[in-house]
Order: sequence, then structure tokens, then C-alpha cells
Amino acid sequence: MTKTSKYPVIALEEHYWDRELAGTYTGFDASRDPEIVKRLSDLGELRLKEMDEAGVDIQVLSHTAPATQKLSGDNAVALARQVNDRLAAAVAAHPKRFAGFAALPTSDPNAAADELERTVKLGFKGAMIHGLANGLFLDDKRFWPIFARAEKLDVPIYLHPSVPHPAVLDVYYKDYVKDYPMLIRAAWGFTVETATQAIRLVLSGIFDAHPKLKIILGHLGETLPFLMARVDEALSRPGPKQVRFREVFCNNFWITTSGFFSDPALLCCVMEMGVDRILFSVDWPFVPNGPAMRWMQTVPLSEDDKVKILSGNARRLLRI
Repeated sequence: MTKTSKYPVIALEEHYWDRELAGTYTGFDASRDPEIVKRLSDLGELRLKEMDEAGVDIQVLSHTAPATQKLSGDNAVALARQVNDRLAAAVAAHPKRFAGFAALPTSDPNAAADELERTVKLGFKGAMIHGLANGLFLDDKRFWPIFARAEKLDVPIYLHPSVPHPAVLDVYYKDYVKDYPMLIRAAWGFTVETATQAIRLVLSGIFDAHPKLKIILGHLGETLPFLMARVDEALSRPGPKQVRFREVFCNNFWITTSGFFSDPALLCCVMEMGVDRILFSVDWPFVPNGPAMRWMQTVPLSEDDKVKILSGNARRLLRI
């Protein structure tokens, strides 16, 4: 516990940047603010300084979007392995301050499952997948070996957003993206794409096949807790198939506060999912640590519930 924090704090969606992997990015993925890149690239003094100033004890590090989800070809598996080995070295240099989520080479799902197992043996806490995997939604059965291995290893998969599919960009956003570039990212595009991923996973039956599979969503569940009652009611209406959406979502999903520091939104999530399913995150460096920490000091929850969100739930889920 740092001197500036009343409680232990574990932040789960905190990003970094591997220069070799980032060198493969083009277009939207390659465009970053220099100050953000400076912080993404730092795995030492600057990152630790800003953690200490705000009172963050541990960051669970994950590569920023799109990570390895657009890699293909013969070198995809080897590059993902190198990226993870470098992250493992960074965590080993500061083992009391950092943990890691693996980057997976989803172009080869069986190899991705093996890489998940290899990194968990190195101490990683699970993996993060960003947006569509090589242009496909993750409910595609080609990716199910990854989820089967995650269930076997008892580690979560964090579904993080990425820029929407090019066809979606063209139809939904092209009229406004020039003037409002964040529309396709944090303002709306990220949310729609990731919530769709989660709904498709529930509909696919993967949680029937793998009932102990654990999935994490950031940004207070990408609007799904707010929509829970309506989605659940609509998907249970008469038709060829029905699904118990609320039951599956509340049994198999956890959500984080990354980049979303709102009392009404948090209380909605607590009421729909229970406080044990909510984990603290900042979304550093895209969001600074300070506002997230100051918000958590004032949220209208009990002290015990704050401790659960700030670290207790993460300790249980990730075994930190």
C-alpha cells in the first residue's frame, strides 16, 4: 500500500507499448500522441512515479490496442512470444508493482492457447484480446481453443476494444470521424464493438461448453449492465432459441472502472451485478491516475465495498 492511498490498489487495464510490435501498425492504429507514446514506452521511472503520486500499488500491464490481433503470417506466433517475454522481464524487474496480461497470436488459435499456457507458467494473470481477432468476432469456433485453455488454467480473458471493422467505420462513422476522431474510439465505437463481442459470446453457447470461463470487460461493462434487463427480457422472448443472458453475464463476466469514473454508472453496475464483480482500473496512460483515485475516495459505497473494488476482487480473480 502506497503512502498516498488509504487502501491497497490494483489497477487492471494499464497499458504499455512494445516498439517492435508497434512498428507493425498502420493507419488509425499507428497514430498516437507523442506524450502518450512516451508513457506507453516507459516501464520504469515515469510509470512508477505517477503510480506513487496517485497511490496505485500494482498495475496489471497489457499491450495497447490492437496488440497482436492484426498479426498474421509465419512470424505472428514468434513475435507474440517475444512481446510476452519482454513484458515478463519488465514484471520481473518490479515484481511487487507490476503483473501482466499476455498478448495472444489469434491468427493461430491453437498456438495462442499454447502461448496462454506458457505465459501463465511465467506468472501472467491471463490475457487481453483487442477487438476483432484478425477481422473475426471471437465467438467464431476457430477461437474456442483459446477459451477452453483459459478455463482449464482458471485465468480470465480481458476483452478490450479496438477500432471497429472497416465496413462499420464506413457506414456508421465516416461523416464525423474527421472532426471527432474519438467517436470511433472511446466516445462510442469502442463500446459498440466490444459490447457486441460480449453478446455474441453469450449467444454462441461457449459458456455452456465452458461454464467456468472468466471474461473481463472494461469501461464498466461497455454499457451492458445498464442494458441488462432489456437485453435479458428481449432474448428470452419466444423464438427459435432463448438465452438466459443475465444469468450468464453475471456468472461469467467481471467488469472494470477503466476510464469511466461516474457514480450513477458505478451504482447501476453494483445493483445489476453485485460489488464482487467490479474491479478497479484507470486506463493509464490514456487516462491519468489521479482522477480515478480521487473518484474512488468519494464514491457512495461502504469502506468494505471500496476495498473489494480497489484490490480485493482482483486478488481473488487473479490470485495476486
